[in-house]
Amino acid sequence: KENPELLDAGITGYFFFREKEKELGKAQLMGFFDFFKYKYQVNVDGTVAAYRFPYLLLGDSLVLKQDSQYYEHFYIGLKPWKHYVPVKRNLEDLLEKIKWAKENDEEARKIAKEGQLTARELLQPHRFYCYYYKVLQKYAERQASKPEIRDGMELVPQPDDRDSVCNCHRKKPLRED
Repeated sequence: KENPELLDAGITGYFFFREKEKELGKAQLMGFFDFFKYKYQVNVDGTVAAYRFPYLLLGDSLVLKQDSQYYEHFYIGLKPWKHYVPVKRNLEDLLEKIKWAKENDEEARKIAKEGQLTARELLQPHRFYCYYYKVLQKYAERQASKPEIRDGMELVPQPDDRDSVCNCHRKKPLRED
């Protein structure tokens, strides 16, 4: 409710703190595509990494991303101030960062565009496949016991490696140093 000239924000559901709803009120749900009517998007975690972050990057808005203890596979290809504007975990610098974006419109547009283009590359299906390939490979390396083939299990033939969309075992993932 503070700084309405900078923020249009609210809580749409109090799943764990229902008593707060009477005290603080509840914001109306907004359609996802309506988010993109706004020039800036604030991405805040919940109990996990905010699931909407990749979608926000793919829009035209500048994303202000809260520093997070959570990690998703595509974060490795993103850099603060190049693909999004970082905000402290406790959000104490959020208003300052919004003011920066308003005062530096051209730079903010460049960051938003770079975030969008990079997200388009990082979120391609073959990158998901490669990530899960690597996760399952590491998991298999850590298995203590040998897998047991039980009755009722059937062999699933693997496609010829040359036809595979996933070539992560052949080259390094996208990463800027």
